[in-house]
Amino acid sequence: MSKSKDLPDIEYIRALAEVFQTHELDEIEIETGEQRILLRRSDTPPPPPPMPMHMAPMHMAPMHMPAPAAAGPAVAAAGAPAPEPAPAPEPEGDFITSPFVGTFYRAPQPDAQPFVDVGARVETGTPVCVVEAMKLFNEIEAEFACIVEEVLVENAQAVEFGTKLFRVRKL
Repeated sequence: MSKSKDLPDIEYIRALAEVFQTHELDEIEIETGEQRILLRRSDTPPPPPPMPMHMAPMHMAPMHMPAPAAAGPAVAAAGAPAPEPAPAPEPEGDFITSPFVGTFYRAPQPDAQPFVDVGARVETGTPVCVVEAMKLFNEIEAEFACIVEEVLVENAQAVEFGTKLFRVRKL
């Protein structure tokens, strides 16, 4: 039986399955051109539906809580942990994202120059970085012409599917 050009390479699928299992992912979807590969874990049972309170055991019955104190200035108790600061706002703009889980590298070799730097003008199809997954080094290409405005990931940093790698401005 000959291998159809429309079917993905079985070794590629095996590598994806190993990444899926190693990182204990619930779902991974890869889409390239007209090909789509979806791996979804089905052995995770759905959470049980909430139990109506009239059917709940006595130890789960609602407790009567005292009414909240009158609104006034909030004062933190001594020794109480400080409230966590608000998360940094997400950068705005267009992005080049990771198509899969792996390790991000800015250059093709440790001693080589990065594929792109901030301010670089990039054409569609130009390699911008490498994401290594299962010992396969995959060049990530720009899907549109753009100018690189910010590198959002450190070199050799682990990335997930959809991680924003570069903030760019479309041309």
